[in-house]
Amino acid sequence: MTIPRFWREIPIRYNLMGSKCPLCGTVFFPPKEICKICRRVSIDQMIHEKLSGRGTILTHTTVHEAPTDFESQVPYYLAIIELDEGPSVLGQIADCTNGDLAIGKRVHSVFRRVSEDGVSGTIHYGYKFVLDHSR
Repeated sequence: MTIPRFWREIPIRYNLMGSKCPLCGTVFFPPKEICKICRRVSIDQMIHEKLSGRGTILTHTTVHEAPTDFESQVPYYLAIIELDEGPSVLGQIADCTNGDLAIGKRVHSVFRRVSEDGVSGTIHYGYKFVLDHSR
């Protein structure tokens, strides 16, 4: 087994994975081992599941001064997205301009290149969001 294949086979690494309390039904992202709402669920009872990645923009901003390793991406757009399953997540909105973004617009997650390690050349992948033009 190669190292890249090993990392691809870890579900949470390349999927939007959350956890759901079997008692109160609350969904968490990132996954939690104990329900922080009802506090009655033990570590082995939480249900881990892949989230749809679909949601609605609650608020958004434009980043003009980026942290190290993200300077080449400016300007880029970040949004707080309420996922259809309930939790909110901070994510980068790709393939758009600032004029395309608005509170209430629908988005869905995509698998994209996030950054590259300049020294080793390792490319890091993860989720981003794009506007849902099907609605």
